[in-house]
Amino acid sequence: MATSTPSTAYSRDLGDELRKVRETSTGLTGAALAVRLGWDPSKVSTLENGKYRPSEIDLVQYLSMLGKDIDFFEDFKRRYRYAFEEYIVQVPDNLRTLAMAESTATTITSYDPNAVPGLVQTPEYADGLYRLTGFVPEERIPTVVQFRMDRQAILRRHDRPKCLFYVHEQALRMKVGDHAIMEDQYAKLLFSSHVVRIVPADVPLAWTSCVLWEYEKAMPVAFTSTDLAKVFVQDPGVIARTRLLFDRLAEIALDAEQSRSKLAEYVGRPREDFHDPGQLMA
Repeated sequence: MATSTPSTAYSRDLGDELRKVRETSTGLTGAALAVRLGWDPSKVSTLENGKYRPSEIDLVQYLSMLGKDIDFFEDFKRRYRYAFEEYIVQVPDNLRTLAMAESTATTITSYDPNAVPGLVQTPEYADGLYRLTGFVPEERIPTVVQFRMDRQAILRRHDRPKCLFYVHEQALRMKVGDHAIMEDQYAKLLFSSHVVRIVPADVPLAWTSCVLWEYEKAMPVAFTSTDLAKVFVQDPGVIARTRLLFDRLAEIALDAEQSRSKLAEYVGRPREDFHDPGQLMA
């Protein structure tokens, strides 16, 4: 029987990738593959759930049974080397781990001082943000906007995560696109079925954007991103500090009803004075 290891967002992502390779390459069940490998079925299961740290021989045996060549093995080994690290840094274009971590969370708490969080953005607002940064080539913007909209499907599931979005009023004041785009974005926040709490404009922008994902059977993950990198953290000290941040925001933010009233003030108002694009979060 395989020894289980505490999983990370990245190890679960890579384990899921292995499962998909097995299914598309062979059509074998995990149990059937285990028989062919001479492994206990639990070893395949824990590996594909990101809860087992395989040896190099384990990976060679697994991937060769799926018909993968040495180049595939070397690439996967390189990535798996960091699977169980408490800090994982990825380039912005790598969106798979983000989507996997987000879609399997039971609770999502987020804060952004400069932009509306991606899970509650309108397509037009998301498009405008990418154009403000200039980091995404124009021809790729429709693709990355669609990916962001596809992520929002988790909020329409019957078992959707419990979400709490803290949005600084600075983000409401930053003009993205034209007035119609901003009004639609305000309305989406106002009528969101999830809890949105506004941090008043007079509260200093002292913190960076961050997200805390919590899971039923895995350690929480703190996440932050910029235009240059995505960072996933499971260090207990960082998780504790992230909780303290949200505890502080709970004290100073408007409550849900006050936040709806504040958002209602913005709907339909002309906005002429918002210019600072700030640092944007996924």
